[in-house]
Amino acid sequence: MISALFVDRPRFAIVIALVTVIAGLLSLFAIPIAQYPDIVPPQVSVTTFYPGASASVVESTVAQPLESQIVGVDRSIYMKSVSGNDGSYTLTVSFELGSDADINTVNVNNRVQVALSKLPQDVQRQGVTVKKQSSAMLGVIALTSPKGTHDQLFISNYTTINLLDEIRSTPGVGQATLFGPQDYAVRAWVQTDRLTGLGLTTADIVQAIQGQNVQAAVGRIGARPISDDQQLQLNIQTKGRLSSVDEFNDIIIRTNSDGSVLRLSDVARVELGAANLDRSTRLNGQPATLIGIYQSPGANALTTLAAVKERLAEAQKQFPDDLTWSVTYDPTTFVTATIDIVEHTLFEAFVLVVLVVFLFLGNLRATLIPTI
Repeated sequence: MISALFVDRPRFAIVIALVTVIAGLLSLFAIPIAQYPDIVPPQVSVTTFYPGASASVVESTVAQPLESQIVGVDRSIYMKSVSGNDGSYTLTVSFELGSDADINTVNVNNRVQVALSKLPQDVQRQGVTVKKQSSAMLGVIALTSPKGTHDQLFISNYTTINLLDEIRSTPGVGQATLFGPQDYAVRAWVQTDRLTGLGLTTADIVQAIQGQNVQAAVGRIGARPISDDQQLQLNIQTKGRLSSVDEFNDIIIRTNSDGSVLRLSDVARVELGAANLDRSTRLNGQPATLIGIYQSPGANALTTLAAVKERLAEAQKQFPDDLTWSVTYDPTTFVTATIDIVEHTLFEAFVLVVLVVFLFLGNLRATLIPTI
């Protein structure tokens, strides 16, 4: 019998057992650790924004041109889209299991570039984002101001500038996004009654802002062709994009025949605020910014989230006063509990196996060989 081979040659049995243990220890550090196995098809998301458009307008002007080009992309199995009344558009394309997510992203992006010229100018100006998407959420980080010193706009802007890139660059993190982000923007609240009295429309306001809030290349002085006695060549630098409320207030809407000037401040109230007020996030009734962290395929969930927490702890040393972070969703708690149960089960099984072997063999030395 095969068992006799190991009983008669104890050193051989010990070597086989040691090789098995070493292989198990190596695989313990190499095998990915996650709450659930990665059985979800790879996904690629296409997102864009059409300011001021309703869901029906987004569906007819954005969704149809994009989806007519993307449908049938190589190795895709199905896709779904959501057109929002806030002008947002999201398309999720699912691919066959085992397909390369990077190749899928390139294929979808190539189709998007073909449809880009058919989209409205405002959508082209906003841009269309194509990126691979992971469905394995690793955790949710919340940043809050416990004493209410900072509002959600400040917290969201601080997170975008100082923390989001740090989290995304953490090994094992596939994607990190803000839920309901709010960015600083200059908002012009137009007084329609004044526009009507002056014979203007909102399109005139938009055109004036776009025409005077631009970064232009104005050329050089002393460049060729010019006489050989020219000694200097100077680049001309002018005022570029506007950066303050006062500068936006001074935008000229119209010049009248009598020499008077109509400025933006005469027909609108300009203020610095959030670019999008349609969404807000709260934690325990307080304004908060939530960061969704997604795990990259094959990464270790425990070490990845631990590395994210370590980076946040290091970044907290430079946080402004009354700003703190916390983990509101942590699936690694269940992973850790599962590993603990497996360790207890292995120990109990080991004791029971040794006891059964001793009872059947009735010899301590014979029992010691398989035990080692």
